[in-house]
Amino acid sequence: MGVKEASAIAAATGNGDEGARLSPFFTSGWGVFLLCTFCCLLWGSAFPCIKLGYRLFSIPAGDYGSQLLFAGVRFFLAGVMVTAFMSVRRGHFLRPRVDELPVVMLLSTFQTIVQYLCFYVGLAFAMGTTSSIITASSNFFAILLSALAFRQERLTGRKLLGCALGFAGVVVVNLGSLGRGGFALGGEGLILLSALSGGLVTCLLRRHTQEHDPVMLSGWQFMLGGLVLAGLGLALGGHLSSPGIAGVLLVLYMGFISAAAYSVMSQLLSVNAVSRIAVFRFMTPVFGFLLSALLLGEAGSIDPLRSVLALVLVSAGIVVVNVAPGARGRAA
Repeated sequence: MGVKEASAIAAATGNGDEGARLSPFFTSGWGVFLLCTFCCLLWGSAFPCIKLGYRLFSIPAGDYGSQLLFAGVRFFLAGVMVTAFMSVRRGHFLRPRVDELPVVMLLSTFQTIVQYLCFYVGLAFAMGTTSSIITASSNFFAILLSALAFRQERLTGRKLLGCALGFAGVVVVNLGSLGRGGFALGGEGLILLSALSGGLVTCLLRRHTQEHDPVMLSGWQFMLGGLVLAGLGLALGGHLSSPGIAGVLLVLYMGFISAAAYSVMSQLLSVNAVSRIAVFRFMTPVFGFLLSALLLGEAGSIDPLRSVLALVLVSAGIVVVNVAPGARGRAA
């Protein structure tokens, strides 16, 4: 990655004026590709990090209180990172105006509280591979809601084809570990609700980041959502054991994942059509699968041919959507 691209990633957490100056890069083909890939790699690394965190903090599979507390700490820390960094950079405390508090609460409700409450609880009752595929449907929801509910862009056959190719890539990479299982409302049903919430948030970000500071919204909604999740976890009897230096570093990295990825993604959504950005997010579960296999000592589960095919399908979906007339920039 060159100096220009690295500088753009660092500046993605800048203020509104900086975002405006960066908009040519944030709407260019290479800019969108590099920034989206950066975000998806971070999000993909969260899958194995969550499992490693459970080990380091001694959190058993059925301890939902401790799992929610762990998630709450992660997201609150992410919000503190964003807010503290930008407060220092701008020379004043970054905080929402009174009239912006409803937007912060709205985003926090769906982006952090509902999405991750459903995900963490549902994952305990659903297969991991099935959950990965269901989570990928969030991108379909984002494009459908953007076109049919929010009227932010037109729904075209090309966009649907691109999503279908991306979704096929997610299915292919999980084929070797898919097993038989039903659909439980308390398991897969909650994962589906989490995916729907994620798709809704994508559209909400597209709308509100054009009127409010994307980085401020990201930082404060994470802090609020993290506090709520942590409070729920404590109410359920959750607790975290002393993890040592390795656990502290892991939590700091997981906070960075959310802080950096969502701040950059918020900037991208403020100057691009939802479909153009959403299709890239099919890379997240693919990266998550590959990184989980490598970092958790399960490299033997990777089928090189299937992995390459999955990446080809996801890449094809991205190309199909982004070569559509009007797919660049703000166009629908």
